[in-house]
Amino acid sequence: MSIKQITIKKEVSLEGIGLHSGNKVKLTFKPSGINTGFKFVRSDLEGEPAIEAHACYVTDTKRGTSLEKNGVIINTSEHVLAAIVGLDIDNIIIEMNASEPPILDGSSKYFLEALEEVGLEEQDAEREIYEVKEIISFKDEETGSEIMIMPSDKYEITTMVDFGTKILGTQNATLEHISDFKNEIAAARTFSFLHEIEMLLENDLIKGGDLNNAIVYVDKKISKSTMDKLSKAFNKDSIKVKPNGILDNLTLHWANEAARHKLLDVIGDLALIGTKIKGKVIATKPGHKINTAFAKKMMKLIKIEKRNKVPYYDLSLPPLMDIHKIMSILPHRPPFLLIDRIIELSETHVVGMKNVSMNEPFFIGHFPGAPVMPGVLQVEAMAQCGGVLVLSTVPDPENYLTYFMKMNNVKFKQKVLPGDTLIFKAELVGPIRRGICHMQAYGYANNKLVVEAELMAQIVRNPDK
Repeated sequence: MSIKQITIKKEVSLEGIGLHSGNKVKLTFKPSGINTGFKFVRSDLEGEPAIEAHACYVTDTKRGTSLEKNGVIINTSEHVLAAIVGLDIDNIIIEMNASEPPILDGSSKYFLEALEEVGLEEQDAEREIYEVKEIISFKDEETGSEIMIMPSDKYEITTMVDFGTKILGTQNATLEHISDFKNEIAAARTFSFLHEIEMLLENDLIKGGDLNNAIVYVDKKISKSTMDKLSKAFNKDSIKVKPNGILDNLTLHWANEAARHKLLDVIGDLALIGTKIKGKVIATKPGHKINTAFAKKMMKLIKIEKRNKVPYYDLSLPPLMDIHKIMSILPHRPPFLLIDRIIELSETHVVGMKNVSMNEPFFIGHFPGAPVMPGVLQVEAMAQCGGVLVLSTVPDPENYLTYFMKMNNVKFKQKVLPGDTLIFKAELVGPIRRGICHMQAYGYANNKLVVEAELMAQIVRNPDK
């Protein structure tokens, strides 16, 4: 069942303070057109440059996930992206007048509520979903962190957190349905350990931090001087450590809020894949570094699979052109007629088929005892399909000949053997001009891409006719 893409109905803004910069920032969510995905826009910079939310732009993961494109930076992107994914949105603009979104309460809650306030709108385009067919994993041998994804009928995530500290212990969190994100995950706040807070303060960071937007786990004894520094940084008269080991009197939303926030981060970071996923994610000791590394791996795999995706054609149906019709169009004849059927034909593309038999004459010498179809003949067969395409544009194709002019970027991916059925698809790169046809062509066999090439051919009138 196809699912339509979704954006928001109208724009909505939030204002707050950036966690690390301490600067006031305004963030505005805006509707976006189909197939645009998630895009950050810096309204404070000349030309309002945009950065797509893609893993290839990740530059830093030390204190959140930072993106950079052409010198334009977005910091701490994960909480905003998690809210967008949590509402199952496909296309949206995130406009900011600074590099860092407002930290708000350290969760995705207020971003999600703002998006819900303006409502969602279905768009006139189908959603693209990558369905995981086999287990894909990535492990950081140095830290022991690991993320894997396995087949599932929906997008679901489990995180397992173990920092080796008594105060936090081992925690797990699971999101079985993305529709549960609002109630189960969105309000989970960011957290840190006391020793990390001390380091950040020494480096003049977390200027926008306070005890309302970060859970601080006390993993060491606190000196009075440290208490004084923290009180000043968080603008409090005094701070305390409660019996549950958390700084001051902040109340946890859930006992496993740390694991839930790690799950929130995983969702936000994996949004950088740029494609909706159908699969079960299991993240052990996740962090921004491994999350984004896994997102890059997934993005690359999806790109390769898209490029190599094998189209399906029902070969049991009657062909658009049988061999007799093909010979009425093409000048080629056996043993050099290398296509048996035309399955599809339009003004811009053609799909043809060839059954590869052991009776092919070229197998006699290529090679004795190890028959393999020559790559050059695979390219010729694709070109003959293109010949059908270009000759179909003239009223009297029998009076024309087709000539190869050029081939570029020819790649042979798999061997073609006796018994294989080759499917060729050729698409016009541009309009046919003066009988010249420029095509991108692919050949498939056994549900795999076996050959691809850019081809250029020309039709000329047969001087004998």
